[in-house]
Amino acid sequence: MKIVIAPADPRDPAMTALLQAHLDYCMSVTPPESVYALDVSKLLDPAITVFGAKLDETLVGVGALRILDSSHGELKSMHTAKAARGQGVGRAMVSHLLNFAASQGLSIVSLETGNYEEFAPARRLYESFGFTECEVFGDYLPSPISVCMTKLL
Repeated sequence: MKIVIAPADPRDPAMTALLQAHLDYCMSVTPPESVYALDVSKLLDPAITVFGAKLDETLVGVGALRILDSSHGELKSMHTAKAARGQGVGRAMVSHLLNFAASQGLSIVSLETGNYEEFAPARRLYESFGFTECEVFGDYLPSPISVCMTKLL
C-alpha cells in the first residue's frame, strides 16, 4: 500500500474525527493541564500547516508543522489511526514534515511529547530520525511527564 501525504483542512470531517481521536487519546493518558494537543480551531493558525496521510484513499494519519520563527519549526498533532499503526504512516509523516520544514528554510525542528510508556513508540520514532532531548522551548513549561526533543536540519 502506498501512503499519500498532502496538505489537509482540519475542518474536513474525516480529519476532524482523526484529530478528535488524537485529542481523546492524549486526554486519556495525560493530566488535562499537561495536554498540548491542538484542537481544530488552533490548527487553523496561519503559522501551522496540517497534512493528512491516506492509505487507499482513507485518511489514516495527521501531522502538522508550526513555524515558530524564521529558523525554528515544531511538529504538532502527530497521530496515526489505530487500525493503520505499524504500517509506516508515522515514519512517512515525520519524513514529510522534515522535508517540508527544510523547504520552508527552517534549520531546526522541535517537538513535545509525553515521557511515559504510552508515548515510547513516538519517542523511538523521533529518535530514529535523529531527534534528541532538549530543554523546553516556546511556551512549554518544564514538566515531569513531558519531554522536548529537537533536530537540526
